[in-house]
Amino acid sequence: MPDRPRVAILAEGQLARQTAKTAIGVIRYAPYPVVAVIDSTHAGTDAAAAIGVGAGIPVVASVGEAIDRGARVVLIGTAAPGGRIPDAFRSALGDALRRGLDVWNGLHERVLDDPTLQAAAVAGGGHVRELREPPADLPIGGHRARRGGSHVVLTVGSDAAVGKMTVALELVRALDRAGKRAAFVATGQTGIAIAGEGISVDAVVADFIAGAAERMVCDAAESADWVVVEGQGSLTHPGFSGVTLGLLHGSAPDVLVLCHDAARTDVKGFPGLPLRSLRELVPLYEGAATWSRAAGARVRVAGVALNTSALDDPAAARAIRDAATETGLPVADPVREGVAGADRLAAAVLR
Repeated sequence: MPDRPRVAILAEGQLARQTAKTAIGVIRYAPYPVVAVIDSTHAGTDAAAAIGVGAGIPVVASVGEAIDRGARVVLIGTAAPGGRIPDAFRSALGDALRRGLDVWNGLHERVLDDPTLQAAAVAGGGHVRELREPPADLPIGGHRARRGGSHVVLTVGSDAAVGKMTVALELVRALDRAGKRAAFVATGQTGIAIAGEGISVDAVVADFIAGAAERMVCDAAESADWVVVEGQGSLTHPGFSGVTLGLLHGSAPDVLVLCHDAARTDVKGFPGLPLRSLRELVPLYEGAATWSRAAGARVRVAGVALNTSALDDPAAARAIRDAATETGLPVADPVREGVAGADRLAAAVLR
Protein backbone atom coordinates (compact mmCIF):
# COMPACT_ATOMS: atom_id res chain seq x y z
CA MET A 1 0.00 0.00 0.00
CA PRO A 2 1.38 3.48 -0.84
CA ASP A 3 2.10 5.77 2.09
CA ARG A 4 -1.09 7.52 3.23
CA PRO A 5 -3.06 7.34 -0.03
CA ARG A 6 -5.85 9.89 -0.37
CA VAL A 7 -8.96 7.77 -0.79
CA ALA A 8 -12.49 8.38 -2.03
CA ILE A 9 -15.04 5.69 -1.17
CA LEU A 10 -17.53 4.68 -3.86
CA ALA A 11 -20.97 3.84 -2.44
CA GLU A 12 -23.32 5.02 -5.19
CA GLY A 13 -26.92 4.51 -4.00
CA GLN A 14 -25.78 2.29 -1.12
CA LEU A 15 -24.51 4.68 1.53
CA ALA A 16 -26.35 3.12 4.47
CA ARG A 17 -25.34 1.22 7.60
CA GLN A 18 -26.69 -2.06 6.19
CA THR A 19 -24.81 -1.91 2.88
CA ALA A 20 -21.70 0.26 3.38
CA LYS A 21 -19.83 -2.06 5.75
CA THR A 22 -16.47 -1.49 4.08
CA ALA A 23 -16.95 2.29 4.06
CA ILE A 24 -17.75 2.31 7.78
CA GLY A 25 -14.74 0.19 8.71
CA VAL A 26 -12.30 2.19 6.60
CA ILE A 27 -13.57 5.56 7.82
CA ARG A 28 -13.37 4.40 11.42
CA TYR A 29 -9.98 2.63 11.40
CA ALA A 30 -7.86 3.28 8.28
CA PRO A 31 -4.54 5.09 8.88
CA TYR A 32 -4.92 7.16 5.69
CA PRO A 33 -7.27 10.06 4.90
CA VAL A 34 -10.69 9.50 3.34
CA VAL A 35 -11.27 12.72 1.42
CA ALA A 36 -14.77 12.03 0.07
CA VAL A 37 -17.56 9.51 -0.36
CA ILE A 38 -19.12 9.23 -3.82
CA ASP A 39 -22.90 8.80 -3.80
CA SER A 40 -25.04 11.15 -5.88
CA THR A 41 -28.15 10.25 -3.84
CA HIS A 42 -26.59 11.77 -0.69
CA ALA A 43 -24.42 14.49 -2.27
CA GLY A 44 -24.18 17.68 -0.26
CA THR A 45 -24.19 15.96 3.14
CA ASP A 46 -21.39 14.34 5.08
CA ALA A 47 -20.80 10.63 5.63
CA ALA A 48 -21.98 10.69 9.23
CA ALA A 49 -25.46 11.79 8.17
CA ALA A 50 -25.94 8.47 6.36
CA ILE A 51 -23.78 5.93 8.21
CA GLY A 52 -23.08 7.45 11.61
CA VAL A 53 -19.31 7.83 11.13
CA GLY A 54 -17.25 10.24 9.08
CA ALA A 55 -18.32 13.63 10.36
CA GLY A 56 -16.84 16.24 8.04
CA ILE A 57 -16.13 13.81 5.19
CA PRO A 58 -18.13 15.24 2.26
CA VAL A 59 -20.43 13.13 0.13
CA VAL A 60 -20.00 14.14 -3.52
CA ALA A 61 -21.80 13.20 -6.72
CA SER A 62 -18.90 12.29 -9.00
CA VAL A 63 -15.33 11.08 -9.33
CA GLY A 64 -14.37 14.51 -10.62
CA GLU A 65 -15.51 16.16 -7.41
CA ALA A 66 -13.55 13.59 -5.41
CA ILE A 67 -10.43 14.38 -7.43
CA ASP A 68 -10.96 18.06 -6.70
CA ARG A 69 -10.71 17.13 -3.02
CA GLY A 70 -7.43 15.31 -3.58
CA ALA A 71 -8.50 11.70 -4.20
CA ARG A 72 -5.98 9.43 -5.92
CA VAL A 73 -7.69 6.15 -5.06
CA VAL A 74 -11.31 5.04 -5.41
CA LEU A 75 -12.25 2.26 -2.99
CA ILE A 76 -15.44 0.28 -3.50
CA GLY A 77 -17.10 0.78 -0.12
CA THR A 78 -19.91 -1.77 -0.14
CA ALA A 79 -20.17 -5.53 0.12
CA ALA A 80 -23.07 -7.70 -0.94
CA PRO A 81 -23.75 -11.45 -1.01
CA GLY A 82 -22.35 -12.86 -4.23
CA GLY A 83 -19.77 -10.12 -4.58
CA ARG A 84 -20.88 -8.67 -7.93
CA ILE A 85 -19.93 -5.13 -8.86
CA PRO A 86 -23.18 -3.13 -8.86
CA ASP A 87 -24.11 -1.80 -12.29
CA ALA A 88 -24.53 1.66 -10.73
CA PHE A 89 -20.79 1.64 -9.86
CA ARG A 90 -19.42 0.89 -13.34
CA SER A 91 -19.62 4.39 -14.76
CA ALA A 92 -17.74 5.89 -11.80
CA LEU A 93 -15.12 3.11 -11.90
CA GLY A 94 -14.58 3.69 -15.62
CA ASP A 95 -14.24 7.43 -15.02
CA ALA A 96 -11.69 6.84 -12.26
CA LEU A 97 -9.58 4.49 -14.39
CA ARG A 98 -9.68 6.80 -17.42
CA ARG A 99 -8.44 9.64 -15.18
CA GLY A 100 -5.50 7.53 -13.99
CA LEU A 101 -6.75 6.83 -10.47
CA ASP A 102 -6.16 3.56 -8.67
CA VAL A 103 -9.20 1.43 -7.86
CA TRP A 104 -9.31 -0.85 -4.83
CA ASN A 105 -11.90 -3.58 -5.13
CA GLY A 106 -12.96 -5.88 -2.31
CA LEU A 107 -15.75 -7.65 -4.20
CA HIS A 108 -15.45 -11.14 -5.65
CA GLU A 109 -15.96 -9.94 -9.24
CA ARG A 110 -12.70 -8.65 -10.70
CA VAL A 111 -12.82 -5.12 -12.11
CA LEU A 112 -10.79 -5.87 -15.22
CA ASP A 113 -13.02 -8.81 -16.13
CA ASP A 114 -15.38 -6.12 -17.44
CA PRO A 115 -14.10 -5.27 -20.96
CA THR A 116 -15.31 -1.68 -20.70
CA LEU A 117 -13.44 -1.12 -17.44
CA GLN A 118 -10.37 -2.84 -18.80
CA ALA A 119 -10.40 -0.49 -21.78
CA ALA A 120 -10.75 2.50 -19.44
CA ALA A 121 -7.71 1.34 -17.46
CA VAL A 122 -5.64 0.95 -20.62
CA ALA A 123 -6.70 4.36 -21.90
CA GLY A 124 -6.04 6.26 -18.68
CA GLY A 125 -3.37 4.24 -16.94
CA GLY A 126 -5.43 3.55 -13.83
CA HIS A 127 -4.42 0.52 -11.78
CA VAL A 128 -6.63 -1.96 -9.94
CA ARG A 129 -5.83 -3.55 -6.60
CA GLU A 130 -7.96 -6.64 -6.01
CA LEU A 131 -8.18 -6.95 -2.24
CA ARG A 132 -9.66 -10.43 -2.45
CA GLU A 133 -6.98 -11.88 -4.74
CA PRO A 134 -5.27 -14.66 -2.72
CA PRO A 135 -1.60 -15.63 -3.08
CA ALA A 136 -0.91 -18.43 -5.53
CA ASP A 137 1.35 -20.47 -3.25
CA LEU A 138 -0.81 -21.20 -0.22
CA PRO A 139 -0.09 -24.41 1.73
CA ILE A 140 -2.39 -26.92 3.34
CA GLY A 141 -2.61 -26.07 7.05
CA GLY A 142 -1.21 -27.96 9.98
CA HIS A 143 2.50 -27.98 9.11
CA ARG A 144 3.91 -24.84 10.72
CA ALA A 145 4.18 -23.94 14.39
CA ARG A 146 4.21 -20.31 15.48
CA ARG A 147 6.90 -18.74 17.65
CA GLY A 148 6.88 -19.92 21.25
CA GLY A 149 5.54 -17.40 23.73
CA SER A 150 3.07 -15.89 21.29
CA HIS A 151 -0.69 -15.98 21.85
CA VAL A 152 -3.52 -15.99 19.30
CA VAL A 153 -6.96 -14.48 19.81
CA LEU A 154 -9.70 -15.19 17.26
CA THR A 155 -12.98 -13.30 17.07
CA VAL A 156 -15.89 -15.64 16.32
CA GLY A 157 -19.54 -14.86 15.74
CA SER A 158 -23.11 -15.83 16.41
CA ASP A 159 -23.72 -14.85 12.77
CA ALA A 160 -22.18 -13.12 9.78
CA ALA A 161 -21.69 -9.35 9.88
CA VAL A 162 -21.88 -8.89 13.66
CA GLY A 163 -18.66 -6.90 14.14
CA LYS A 164 -15.81 -9.42 14.30
CA MET A 165 -13.36 -7.17 12.45
CA THR A 166 -14.28 -4.16 14.58
CA VAL A 167 -13.78 -6.13 17.79
CA ALA A 168 -10.41 -7.46 16.58
CA LEU A 169 -9.18 -3.94 15.80
CA GLU A 170 -10.43 -2.60 19.12
CA LEU A 171 -8.72 -5.46 20.95
CA VAL A 172 -5.40 -4.67 19.27
CA ARG A 173 -5.69 -1.04 20.41
CA ALA A 174 -6.60 -2.13 23.93
CA LEU A 175 -3.71 -4.59 24.12
CA ASP A 176 -1.38 -1.84 22.93
CA ARG A 177 -2.68 0.37 25.75
CA ALA A 178 -1.95 -2.49 28.16
CA GLY A 179 1.69 -2.47 27.01
CA LYS A 180 1.50 -5.65 24.94
CA ARG A 181 2.98 -6.17 21.48
CA ALA A 182 -0.16 -6.86 19.45
CA ALA A 183 -0.84 -7.41 15.75
CA PHE A 184 -4.02 -7.52 13.68
CA VAL A 185 -4.46 -10.25 11.08
CA ALA A 186 -6.87 -9.25 8.32
CA THR A 187 -8.88 -12.07 6.76
CA GLY A 188 -11.47 -10.07 4.80
CA GLN A 189 -11.50 -7.31 2.23
CA THR A 190 -12.30 -4.47 4.64
CA GLY A 191 -9.61 -5.53 7.09
CA ILE A 192 -7.10 -5.70 4.22
CA ALA A 193 -8.11 -2.22 3.03
CA ILE A 194 -7.43 -0.94 6.55
CA ALA A 195 -4.26 -2.88 7.37
CA GLY A 196 -2.71 -2.84 3.90
CA GLU A 197 -2.08 -6.59 3.96
CA GLY A 198 -3.79 -9.90 4.66
CA ILE A 199 -5.60 -12.68 2.83
CA SER A 200 -9.32 -12.68 2.15
CA VAL A 201 -9.99 -16.24 3.19
CA ASP A 202 -13.44 -16.40 1.61
CA ALA A 203 -11.71 -16.15 -1.79
CA VAL A 204 -9.28 -19.01 -1.04
CA VAL A 205 -9.84 -22.53 -2.38
CA ALA A 206 -11.34 -24.45 0.54
CA ASP A 207 -8.38 -26.84 0.90
CA PHE A 208 -6.07 -23.90 1.65
CA ILE A 209 -8.13 -21.74 4.05
CA ALA A 210 -6.43 -23.22 7.10
CA GLY A 211 -3.04 -22.87 5.46
CA ALA A 212 -3.68 -19.21 4.67
CA ALA A 213 -4.66 -18.51 8.27
CA GLU A 214 -1.68 -20.45 9.59
CA ARG A 215 0.73 -18.49 7.39
CA MET A 216 -0.62 -15.11 8.45
CA VAL A 217 -0.66 -15.99 12.14
CA CYS A 218 2.84 -17.46 12.16
CA ASP A 219 4.24 -14.49 10.25
CA ALA A 220 2.55 -12.00 12.61
CA ALA A 221 3.78 -13.92 15.67
CA GLU A 222 7.39 -13.34 14.68
CA SER A 223 7.10 -9.73 15.86
CA ALA A 224 4.02 -9.72 18.13
CA ASP A 225 3.25 -11.53 21.36
CA TRP A 226 -0.51 -11.18 20.88
CA VAL A 227 -1.93 -11.91 17.43
CA VAL A 228 -5.58 -10.94 17.02
CA VAL A 229 -7.26 -12.60 14.04
CA GLU A 230 -10.32 -11.15 12.35
CA GLY A 231 -13.00 -13.85 12.26
CA GLN A 232 -15.34 -14.61 9.35
CA GLY A 233 -18.87 -15.97 9.18
CA SER A 234 -20.23 -18.28 11.86
CA LEU A 235 -20.08 -22.00 12.57
CA THR A 236 -23.88 -22.07 12.52
CA HIS A 237 -24.40 -20.03 9.34
CA PRO A 238 -25.57 -22.31 6.49
CA GLY A 239 -23.60 -20.39 3.88
CA PHE A 240 -20.41 -19.32 5.63
CA SER A 241 -19.57 -22.02 8.18
CA GLY A 242 -16.81 -23.51 6.02
CA VAL A 243 -14.62 -20.44 6.15
CA THR A 244 -15.22 -20.14 9.91
CA LEU A 245 -14.01 -23.67 10.54
CA GLY A 246 -10.97 -23.19 8.29
CA LEU A 247 -9.98 -20.15 10.35
CA LEU A 248 -10.46 -22.06 13.61
CA HIS A 249 -8.15 -24.82 12.42
CA GLY A 250 -5.53 -22.63 10.75
CA SER A 251 -5.21 -19.86 13.32
CA ALA A 252 -5.10 -22.38 16.21
CA PRO A 253 -6.31 -19.79 18.73
CA ASP A 254 -5.55 -19.85 22.43
CA VAL A 255 -8.48 -17.57 23.24
CA LEU A 256 -11.79 -16.74 21.55
CA VAL A 257 -13.97 -13.65 21.79
CA LEU A 258 -17.60 -14.30 20.84
CA CYS A 259 -19.25 -11.47 18.89
CA HIS A 260 -23.01 -10.97 18.66
CA ASP A 261 -25.48 -8.40 17.34
CA ALA A 262 -27.83 -7.88 20.26
CA ALA A 263 -30.72 -6.82 18.02
CA ARG A 264 -30.61 -9.84 15.72
CA THR A 265 -32.81 -12.89 16.21
CA ASP A 266 -32.55 -14.77 12.88
CA VAL A 267 -29.53 -15.91 10.86
CA LYS A 268 -28.50 -13.26 8.32
CA GLY A 269 -30.07 -14.09 4.96
CA PHE A 270 -32.22 -16.88 6.43
CA PRO A 271 -35.38 -15.38 7.93
CA GLY A 272 -37.13 -17.88 10.16
CA LEU A 273 -33.89 -19.64 11.11
CA PRO A 274 -33.25 -18.51 14.71
CA LEU A 275 -29.80 -17.76 16.00
CA ARG A 276 -28.35 -20.11 18.60
CA SER A 277 -28.22 -18.69 22.11
CA LEU A 278 -24.95 -17.40 23.50
CA ARG A 279 -25.12 -20.17 26.09
CA GLU A 280 -25.11 -22.74 23.26
CA LEU A 281 -22.46 -20.99 21.19
CA VAL A 282 -19.77 -20.78 23.88
CA PRO A 283 -19.23 -24.56 24.24
CA LEU A 284 -19.81 -25.07 20.51
CA TYR A 285 -16.88 -22.82 19.63
CA GLU A 286 -14.69 -24.03 22.48
CA GLY A 287 -15.16 -27.61 21.32
CA ALA A 288 -14.62 -26.92 17.62
CA ALA A 289 -11.41 -25.01 18.35
CA THR A 290 -9.89 -28.21 19.78
CA TRP A 291 -10.84 -30.57 16.95
CA SER A 292 -7.41 -30.18 15.31
CA ARG A 293 -5.44 -29.97 18.56
CA ALA A 294 -3.74 -32.52 20.76
CA ALA A 295 -5.83 -34.47 23.23
CA GLY A 296 -6.58 -32.48 26.36
CA ALA A 297 -6.20 -29.08 24.67
CA ARG A 298 -8.53 -26.40 26.00
CA VAL A 299 -9.53 -23.23 24.23
CA ARG A 300 -11.75 -20.77 26.10
CA VAL A 301 -14.13 -18.02 25.14
CA ALA A 302 -12.75 -15.17 27.24
CA GLY A 303 -15.63 -12.75 26.78
CA VAL A 304 -18.55 -11.61 24.66
CA ALA A 305 -18.46 -8.52 22.45
CA LEU A 306 -21.94 -7.16 21.81
CA ASN A 307 -22.89 -4.96 18.88
CA THR A 308 -25.65 -2.78 20.34
CA SER A 309 -25.72 -0.17 17.54
CA ALA A 310 -29.41 -0.79 16.82
CA LEU A 311 -30.46 -0.30 20.47
CA ASP A 312 -30.99 2.79 22.55
CA ASP A 313 -28.87 3.29 25.68
CA PRO A 314 -31.21 1.59 28.21
CA ALA A 315 -31.78 -1.40 25.91
CA ALA A 316 -28.05 -1.70 25.25
CA ALA A 317 -27.27 -1.70 28.97
CA ARG A 318 -29.88 -4.43 29.53
CA ALA A 319 -28.47 -6.50 26.67
CA ILE A 320 -24.97 -6.33 28.14
CA ARG A 321 -26.22 -7.33 31.60
CA ASP A 322 -28.35 -10.17 30.19
CA ALA A 323 -25.48 -11.58 28.13
CA ALA A 324 -23.20 -11.53 31.17
CA THR A 325 -25.82 -13.36 33.23
CA GLU A 326 -26.45 -15.91 30.48
CA THR A 327 -22.80 -16.78 29.86
CA GLY A 328 -21.05 -15.92 33.12
CA LEU A 329 -18.45 -14.06 31.04
CA PRO A 330 -17.28 -10.44 30.78
CA VAL A 331 -19.42 -8.61 28.19
CA ALA A 332 -18.83 -5.25 26.52
CA ASP A 333 -19.66 -3.21 23.44
CA PRO A 334 -16.24 -1.78 22.53
CA VAL A 335 -17.77 0.80 20.18
CA ARG A 336 -20.61 2.16 22.30
CA GLU A 337 -18.57 1.94 25.52
CA GLY A 338 -15.34 3.08 23.87
CA VAL A 339 -12.02 2.54 25.62
CA ALA A 340 -13.64 1.21 28.79
CA GLY A 341 -15.46 -1.55 26.92
CA ALA A 342 -12.48 -2.54 24.79
CA ASP A 343 -10.17 -2.57 27.80
CA ARG A 344 -12.62 -4.80 29.67
CA LEU A 345 -12.50 -7.35 26.86
CA ALA A 346 -8.70 -7.12 26.61
CA ALA A 347 -8.38 -7.72 30.35
CA ALA A 348 -10.53 -10.84 29.99
CA VAL A 349 -8.32 -12.06 27.14
CA LEU A 350 -5.16 -11.48 29.15
CA ARG A 351 -6.59 -13.38 32.13
